[in-house]
Amino acid sequence: MRIIVPMAGMGKRMRPHTLTIPKPLLPIAGKPIVQRLVEDIAALSDEKIEEIAFIIGDFGDAVEADLKAIAANLGAVGSIYHQEEALGTAHAILCAKESLKGKVIVAFADTLFRADFKLDDSKDGVLWVQQIDNPEQFGVVKIDENQVITDFIEKPTTFVSDLAMIGIYYFKDGENLSKELQYLIDNDIIKGGEYQLPDALKNMTQKGLQFTPGAVLDWLDCGNKNATVLTNKQVLEFNKDKDWVSKSVQLSNSVIIPPCYIGENVRLVNSVVGPHVSLGDGCTIEHSIIENSIIQSNTTVKNANFHNSMIGNHVEYLGQADEKSLGDYSTHGK
Repeated sequence: MRIIVPMAGMGKRMRPHTLTIPKPLLPIAGKPIVQRLVEDIAALSDEKIEEIAFIIGDFGDAVEADLKAIAANLGAVGSIYHQEEALGTAHAILCAKESLKGKVIVAFADTLFRADFKLDDSKDGVLWVQQIDNPEQFGVVKIDENQVITDFIEKPTTFVSDLAMIGIYYFKDGENLSKELQYLIDNDIIKGGEYQLPDALKNMTQKGLQFTPGAVLDWLDCGNKNATVLTNKQVLEFNKDKDWVSKSVQLSNSVIIPPCYIGENVRLVNSVVGPHVSLGDGCTIEHSIIENSIIQSNTTVKNANFHNSMIGNHVEYLGQADEKSLGDYSTHGK
């Protein structure tokens, strides 16, 4: 089986953090979002993962090497494809046409999840969905009495369903998916300037293919700062039985309230950290209270009171705050 990961978006809603790093590589409890995503899929799947194909923008050689390493750690080949223009979800997936073979899982890299991950080979595919309160903001599906998906509606203005597609799909026949995506391009079936995956799914359903909804236990969004901080909290809670505090942490008159992720060579001086805090490698926290926040690597924070905050790499912060969102290499309070 192959995993296809479209992740070429610019991550505008996550700025300033995505000015220096692609959104899927932002850390959640010490690991990049995309790494957690593919590891979760691999752990839940009974199928051997042969290849992980990443569709990216111009992210640079270092990012490509990191992505290939993520795949290699799962015993898979890592492939890199480029989407030069933001032409929609269908176009992005088709950029990895050479990897659309056999069984494939398409997983967009701004979502983490916990799910009942069973692949029903009696059906043509599985689309994981979540019941939501605001379906007008999402793409939703309609299902019949046999639990077969009958229609796909993007951001309905009137109520038709409250089952939102979360961005994870299984297809039994990757070649057939490729043909349907190519059909959209060849016939210029476009909405809002973009080629959309639900249009291909609708065509496939009308031809008699059967897709079933997959049950989601938790849908963890990483679309903006608040959602990402909340997802970090949830991941820490799900794994609170694990010790994610490095043995190299230096504590001086400080307390760590679990669950937390604390990276290598972190210094805590006269501070309280936690619960639900992730600190990257090489951070220094002095005279501060930090809770429910993500602070990336090699950052120094002094005299702060942070909650619901996200701080980038190589930041120097001196002051006091209740809630912050600072990108990489920022300086505050000097």
